[in-house]
Amino acid sequence: MTHTIVTTPGGEELVLLPKAEFEAMRDALDAAEHGRAMAQVAAGTLETLSAEDAAAALKEPTPLAFWRKKRGLTQAALAAAAGIKQPYLSGLEAGERKGDPALFLKLARTLHVRMEDLVEEDH
Repeated sequence: MTHTIVTTPGGEELVLLPKAEFEAMRDALDAAEHGRAMAQVAAGTLETLSAEDAAAALKEPTPLAFWRKKRGLTQAALAAAAGIKQPYLSGLEAGERKGDPALFLKLARTLHVRMEDLVEEDH
């Protein structure tokens, strides 16, 4: 690997390498992540969605609403498990309210998903 180490005026060390080598490293990391994911799917430890599930998820106003329904929970049951009121959960599911990260962590643990699975990226 051809690389150069440079130090910024602030003292941070950076590594410079040719773009082709960087892209090869990125591709290798992507392939390794894909392999890990496929191994988890094969072992039954990574949940996948059917085409019907994906279509249902797209119809919901938020991922939180989809996952609650997929898990067969009522808003009242999920709200109680998370320690919040049902109307607040309703607002979260509708995308009308915001919740803090600690709340989404509780919701994710209750729904057995990653916290990231419950929020949409802002574009």
